[in-house]
Amino acid sequence: MTSLSASLVRGALSSPFKRADRPDVTVPASRLTRPAAPVAPGPLAAYGRICGFAESGSLPLTYPHVLAFPLTMRLMTGRAFPLPVLGLVHTWIEITPHRAVRPTEPLELAVYADGLTPHRRGTEVTMVTEARVGGELVWESRSGYLSRHPTTDAAASARPAPDAVGDLPAVAEWRLPGDLGRRYGAVSGDRNPIHLHPLTARLFGFPRAIAHGMWTVARCLAEAEDGAEIRSVRAEFRAPVLLPATVTYAADAAGDTFALRGAKERVHLAGTVTR
Repeated sequence: MTSLSASLVRGALSSPFKRADRPDVTVPASRLTRPAAPVAPGPLAAYGRICGFAESGSLPLTYPHVLAFPLTMRLMTGRAFPLPVLGLVHTWIEITPHRAVRPTEPLELAVYADGLTPHRRGTEVTMVTEARVGGELVWESRSGYLSRHPTTDAAASARPAPDAVGDLPAVAEWRLPGDLGRRYGAVSGDRNPIHLHPLTARLFGFPRAIAHGMWTVARCLAEAEDGAEIRSVRAEFRAPVLLPATVTYAADAAGDTFALRGAKERVHLAGTVTR
């Protein structure tokens, strides 16, 4: 946690000097790794509680992302990383579990940046996370993070989001408290100011603190019956969830297409599962 705190401080200090709208920006070629280490049961239990995962014999599908977050922050706050880390918005994630991972298995972690993409609201970086057990690739993800800035490229846009989510039947309704961002940040280590307080969120253009995208997708997956059958997940974070909020989890009968909707049926998250 000390190294993560140091990364956050370094990111806060370096962010004002980084600009994503320069034509020559590139991502660093470095790959950050963490040697094999066991999963701490206390933080894992706290994560399961806040996301709604039931206790089981395998790690929650989204938890390796949390374990690798300190590596991600180290890379993003490094001098060679071109985007300011403060205010970065998680826009999408694709998760591929190659097999179930038991909490007792020591995980080797690796993170690297895989390129920049123009976005209608700025510049998006793709981050790759890998988890291995004894050299075997057991889990991987790709995520998009958006640095918002003015752009003249009207054709640039985010990846196409999953379709046909507006008519999905409602399954559950959740009331999200105003301090959800702070509580999830304490568990995950993601203390981006856009999630913590209305004042710090307003500095980055949000009227109130917003829920973490990774909390929303984890909460939706926790609602599914059997995560062990999932071969891949793709989720698009379409609109921020302003806290506090009341949201509706909706899904088809098989749970292969799901969404998180807010007031006036606004879609905050849309996802698909491959089994």
